[in-house]
Amino acid sequence: MAMVWGQDELFPTASETEIQRTKFLLCKFKSMSLLMNDYEKFTKDMQQVGIDGEVARRIDQDELHADKSANAVILIEKQLWVYEQYQLYTGVIRRATGLIQDREARDAIQHRYIEGHSFKETILFFRYGLSDSTIRRKLDEGIRSISNTLKLMGFFEKDDAEF
Repeated sequence: MAMVWGQDELFPTASETEIQRTKFLLCKFKSMSLLMNDYEKFTKDMQQVGIDGEVARRIDQDELHADKSANAVILIEKQLWVYEQYQLYTGVIRRATGLIQDREARDAIQHRYIEGHSFKETILFFRYGLSDSTIRRKLDEGIRSISNTLKLMGFFEKDDAEF
């Protein structure tokens, strides 16, 4: 017996909530990238500060007794977990951005979110040929495309399970 796939399974459409989640991640993309680069360059320094510093002394402010060594390990593990989450988020966003078929929408997303420019700078980037409203529409099309790709990848199911 052959399994019949419906159109919904082959071409899923992101919900408004998923589109908003995608936009949130796109808005955070540049800062996630910068923090990942900083973590890669200064992991040892961050770990030493965690071990030596007051941050490790009391992770929980209500705690009467602080185990500095254990708290430093928890802090280091938390930093690594955040780094790995950022790797996941930026990786799937890069992949989904590369799959946007409309070149202008892909370029708009690339300039505005991936490179981290302001909307005004993005308008100036397209200074010849595209109006402000067209750029806004291309950004919306790009966000929708990324959202649909992330839905197809199963990203939102995994993302919802973690938050």
